[in-house]
Formats: sequence, C-alpha cells, structure tokens
Amino acid sequence: MNNNELQKEVLQWASDKMLLSKDNVLKQFAKFISEAGELGDALIKNQNYEVIDAIGDVQVTLIILCEQLDLNYDECLESAYNVIKNRKGRTINGTFLKD
Repeated sequence: MNNNELQKEVLQWASDKMLLSKDNVLKQFAKFISEAGELGDALIKNQNYEVIDAIGDVQVTLIILCEQLDLNYDECLESAYNVIKNRKGRTINGTFLKD
C-alpha cells in the first residue's frame, strides 16, 4: 500500500472512531505527545519492534491532527523540508546546530 492509500485508510479509521472533529485538536495533540513518549521509551530500551510501532503511531496521530486542522500531511512535510534543505550548520555530538 502506498503512502496516500495508507493516509486514506488512517483517516477512514479515524472517521469511523469519530476522532476528526476540530473540537478534538488538543486531545489529538496530547495523544501525539503520548506516542512520542512511547517512542522515546522504546529507543531508550533499544526495543526495535516497539520503535517501529511507535514511529507509526506518531505518524497516525499527526495525520489525524492535520485533518482536524484542515492541513495536508504531505504539504506539511514538504514545507518543513523546504525550510531545512539548504540550512547550513554543523553536527556536534549527534545534534545539528544551524548557523
């Protein structure tokens, strides 16, 4: 299944669960933070399967949040990439520091 098909499936699932209301934006953001925390926990514990699952869960929460905010997930990603693609800086101890 390609990315667009998966996003449609996620949004259909979210619609079926009545999660797409704009009134749920802050709740969805809280869910994103929770899933990001689970990702951090899995990384710390070096649990590969849980890392994969958590990255997917983070993406699901962001796809739903974008829909609630009338934003296109792919356009958000492209916008972020366009900001960083020509960014200058250096990496110190694994962290990129922009100039």
